[in-house]
Amino acid sequence: MQLLFSITWGTVSGWWVPVCIVLGLLYAWLLYRQPVSLDNKFRYWLFAIRAIVVSIIALILLSPLVKSVSHNPQKPLVLILEDNSQSIEMFQAPSKSPPVGATLKETAGGAKVSPTGGDLEGAKVVDDLSRLKKELGNEYDVQEFHFNRDLADGLTKTFNGKQTDISNTLHQLNARFVNQNIGVLILATDGLYNEGNDPQYEAKNFKTSIYTIALGDTVPKRDLLIGNINYNKTAFLGNDFIIEVLAEAYQSKAETMHLSVTEDGKQISTQNIAVNSNTFHTVVPIKLNADKKGLRKFDISIAPVKNEISSQNNSETIYVEVLDAKEKVLLLYDSPHPDISVIRQSIESNKNYEVKASLLSELSSVKPGDYSLIILYQLSSNINETVKNLVKSKVPIWYMAGAQTDLQDFNNEQKLITISVGKPEMQEVFAQPAIDFTDFTLSDSSRKKITALPPLLAPYGSYSSAVAGGTILKQRIGSVETTYPLLSFGDDDGRRIGVLTGEGLWRWQLAEFQTYGNHHSLEELFSQAVQYLTANANKQRFTVYPAKNVFDEGENVIMNAELYNDALELINIPDVKIDLKSNSGKNYSFLFTRIGQSYQLDAGTLPTGEYSYTATTTNGIKQFNAKGQFMVKALNLESRQSAANFQLLNTIAKQSGGEMLQPSQISRLANLIRKNENIKTVVYEDKHYSDIIDVKWVFVLILGLLSIEWFLRKREGEV
Repeated sequence: MQLLFSITWGTVSGWWVPVCIVLGLLYAWLLYRQPVSLDNKFRYWLFAIRAIVVSIIALILLSPLVKSVSHNPQKPLVLILEDNSQSIEMFQAPSKSPPVGATLKETAGGAKVSPTGGDLEGAKVVDDLSRLKKELGNEYDVQEFHFNRDLADGLTKTFNGKQTDISNTLHQLNARFVNQNIGVLILATDGLYNEGNDPQYEAKNFKTSIYTIALGDTVPKRDLLIGNINYNKTAFLGNDFIIEVLAEAYQSKAETMHLSVTEDGKQISTQNIAVNSNTFHTVVPIKLNADKKGLRKFDISIAPVKNEISSQNNSETIYVEVLDAKEKVLLLYDSPHPDISVIRQSIESNKNYEVKASLLSELSSVKPGDYSLIILYQLSSNINETVKNLVKSKVPIWYMAGAQTDLQDFNNEQKLITISVGKPEMQEVFAQPAIDFTDFTLSDSSRKKITALPPLLAPYGSYSSAVAGGTILKQRIGSVETTYPLLSFGDDDGRRIGVLTGEGLWRWQLAEFQTYGNHHSLEELFSQAVQYLTANANKQRFTVYPAKNVFDEGENVIMNAELYNDALELINIPDVKIDLKSNSGKNYSFLFTRIGQSYQLDAGTLPTGEYSYTATTTNGIKQFNAKGQFMVKALNLESRQSAANFQLLNTIAKQSGGEMLQPSQISRLANLIRKNENIKTVVYEDKHYSDIIDVKWVFVLILGLLSIEWFLRKREGEV
């Protein structure tokens, strides 16, 4: 690093420098023109010292700037990126051709390699890339990394990555060395990826040459495999559902695929498929029946054939959650309104609910007892006896008021909210989320969105609520926040009820989509509200549930827990313990962490298999426990493609000005890098300005000169 200093003048003219010098000379002359007792030699020295000191002090008062310029050379970065996914070892290119008549042998990973043995291709490439750092010497800054789904430091020979995301890895690497002197990127991979986007687009963000090392083999191998399975993760009890299996075969013409589906060891479906080409693909639809509730595990497999390169990709496991029939919601209204469609769409965004919208005049054809919730939208004074019987039943009801609502009947039919009006007018009211509502929780993003949505139209008058803390949305009139309820919930003799005092939900739907491109906040509000209203009032006080019923291998297992007191209020004061037991007999014990008013547990990554859990807690003298199960699913993504994608590697290299090399050509890399004129040391110039008063050595100089002057005067008896 080279450092240079110079003085520059800010807003002050440099012509003041001679004035400062004259001032220093004048001051020194006035001081030393009188003492005739001093020898002329000492007088001249003292005169010079004082003139310099005074001139410097005068310059400091003018506040000039000291400019320091540093030149920092940065060696070119050589980034080595190695693919550590399972496919590198599983489908390696054979180091030698097997003798005539020799058969392939299978490795522990399910891949088959030449019986002649030899080093694994990937491991040898790692050794060759490790030597590159020594070959390049100190002129280059060599950094080594490996990847599968994410980027990691150093090279490795484990080849155990379950997923490959080349695009994300390139993005992480580029972000890590942004604005640095990246000379070259060396990417050693087979070009196969099963996560993320096409890596050639991310590679364009590197403003440097990329040299790709082509691992694996592009020659198609004899293989039967399941390429993909399309299916719905949920089904409803008693219904049939379809799964679509993408079956593939390579170099297996005239073979017959035996595709079977089993559950709990029992075969429930089987098909024979004739392979009519050496590159064969077909989508096989399979109909299954959801005949029992719960999480169902289905194993789909293709029987292996002779000399198949891998049998690991012949089977897949899927999990389907079978639910009871959807909960039905009855929506009654007097006359058509755009809000009706919004309410229906928002509720049915949750797959567990089904909405039946019906005019009041058609109520005779509806069986109210079949529904878990009844929504009465703006019913006028023409409420018939059937509706009154509905109100008297124990079915939860959600009242929605508007311009057509008969407010006298509205106040008589429910006791949660009373609206007193002097004249039949409507006014615009904005939604203001309340902070003391605890029956259920909206996400922070939804609360913010709802606050910014357009106003609803509510009856003009005064409002009173019979339940404290039961209001989730209050009315904001203009910029004034009121205590008037806009949306409230409560309990009426063991039956839950809700009251919405405004109309115009269609405005919310349009505004949210226009601003955010979705209806997430409206859907969340209705989903949470319907879930609360339809929940059993004598609900289970302690619930524990996983974030999902099926976790992927390597994914953190997240568990949630909720504890309610006697007033059905959410609390998290007691400790909650949980014991996990795998189907292999291993036990794991954890303690939940308190999050907000609930509990959460991050159990980290767990081995694949089925797990059952038992959670316990104590509130006062009452003990609670909850049980359940979840799965950790093995990932076989790396075995779904056996032929390397050299075309992708060649494209990435060519578009960057680099070159695709075979593993045997790695020794050429050092010469290619040295000959590339774009790979060179870059010198960065850094300019820094500071006030001269902040430069410490200037004060040291002044102090030193004054000390010398004092010493000389003391020596001559002038002090």
